[in-house]
Amino acid sequence: EVQLLESGGGLVQPGGSLRLSCAASGFTFDDFAMSWVRRAPGKGLEWVSGISWNGAKTYYRNDMQGRFTISRDNAKSTLYLQINRLNADDTAVYYCSRGRKWDFADDSDILRTAVIASQGTQVTVAS
Repeated sequence: EVQLLESGGGLVQPGGSLRLSCAASGFTFDDFAMSWVRRAPGKGLEWVSGISWNGAKTYYRNDMQGRFTISRDNAKSTLYLQINRLNADDTAVYYCSRGRKWDFADDSDILRTAVIASQGTQVTVAS
C-alpha cells in the first residue's frame, strides 16, 4: 500500500520560504518518478514539479521556474520541495504524489499519472 506523508507546511508571510518534505513507504521509492501537485482554494488540482527516479531530470511549470526546487533522497525515501519568494497565489494544499516508473514521459504525464495517498500539507501565504 502506497503511503505518503507530507510535512513542512504552515502560515508564512509573502516573500518567505518553506521546505516541504514527503516520507514515502509501501513501495520501492527509487523505482518511481515523484511529483508535487497542489490544490488552491476553489481550484482544481495542478502539478507543481516532478523528478525522475534518480533525480537526474526535474520538471517545473513555466510560471514556477526559479522559485521551486524539487529534490529527493532515495536512501531516506523522502521527497522535498523548496519554495522561495512565496506569494498569495501559492496558498494551497500541497500533495506529494507517486508517478510512473523511472521517469515522466513529459509535463502532461505528471498529473495524469499522479497517485495521491495522503491528506497533503496546507501552505498559507498571508501577512
